[in-house]
Amino acid sequence: MKVVAIVGSVRESSYSLKLAQYMQNKYQEKLNIEIVSIKELPFYNQDIENNPPSPVIQFVKKVSEADAVLWVTTEYNYSIPGVLKNAIDWLSRGNQSMVGKPSWIVGVSMGLMGSIRAQEHLRDILFSPGISSRLLPGNEVYIGLVHEKIDTSGNLIHEPTVKFLDVVVDNFIAWFKQEA
Repeated sequence: MKVVAIVGSVRESSYSLKLAQYMQNKYQEKLNIEIVSIKELPFYNQDIENNPPSPVIQFVKKVSEADAVLWVTTEYNYSIPGVLKNAIDWLSRGNQSMVGKPSWIVGVSMGLMGSIRAQEHLRDILFSPGISSRLLPGNEVYIGLVHEKIDTSGNLIHEPTVKFLDVVVDNFIAWFKQEA
C-alpha cells in the first residue's frame, strides 16, 4: 500500500518528522510510506489556484497517486500548525484529491497531552466538504513527552508506545482492506 506521510512541521529536527521517518523504516514490509514535504508550498491563494506553482502541482500529484495519507502533526497553540492547514487548503481545491481517500493521524508533543487538541481540529478539517477523507476510527495516537521517547538516532524507544503503534498500523491495514 502506497502511503504519503504529510508532516505538519517544517523544522529540520522535528519530532513529527522523526516519527514519520521511524514509521517509514519500521513498517517498510507492510507499507510504502513516502514523506512528502510541505516546506515549499506557497500560501494558498485563489488567484493562482487554476495555475498553481510547481511545488503545489507536485504535492497534489503525490497525494493523488497515494492509496492513503498518514497525517503526522504536532500541536501549536492548541491546534494544527499553519503550514499543515495551508497544505490541506491546497488539497481541498482543484481536483480535490483527498475526497474519499483513507487517512489516519498520529501526533506528538513535548507536553503530556501528545497533540490531542491539534488532532481534534485536524479531524474536523479532514471531514470538511473539500477534503472528505475517510478517517481510521478509534485509533488515536497521541505521543506525549516525545523528547523522552525518541532517541538521538530518531528511534522510538518507549516500548509501550512502540507496541501500541504496531497495533494501530495493523488496524489501519485491516481497515483499509475492508474499506477497499
